[in-house]
Amino acid sequence: MSADFQPANPGYHEEVERILQAAPFARALGLQTVAVAPGFCETRLPVREDHQQQDGYVHAGVQCALTDHTGGAAGATLIPEGQLVLTADFKISLLRPVQGQELNCRARVIKPGRSLIIVESDLFADQRWDRLLARASVTLAVVSKK
Repeated sequence: MSADFQPANPGYHEEVERILQAAPFARALGLQTVAVAPGFCETRLPVREDHQQQDGYVHAGVQCALTDHTGGAAGATLIPEGQLVLTADFKISLLRPVQGQELNCRARVIKPGRSLIIVESDLFADQRWDRLLARASVTLAVVSKK
């Protein structure tokens, strides 16, 4: 976690929970918040059978959704009230086949900005922090709420 960032919204914890709980897709996946700080978010996802592809590995789409959503939550910790973040660009490197009981994702802001925020999201399984499974680079556009 980084203490270098100052949140623009003192209610950033509530905004992160809104992002993670109000999104039907994230709720359907079972995404859970673990930790939140300015410029940082950690989530977990208990792995279910419907998260797997045909050979028993966690589907790449699930890995993408987890790293993208966690990255968006990390970026949202730094935006002012009345704004939101939307993914503008997303790239993921799938480094190993993924299996486990639980996926763990840690996202940290690399470069904050008023219109764009750059985040890296790292994916692990079963809290094995020494075994990186995937890394996503997420560019978030900061926009006003309608």
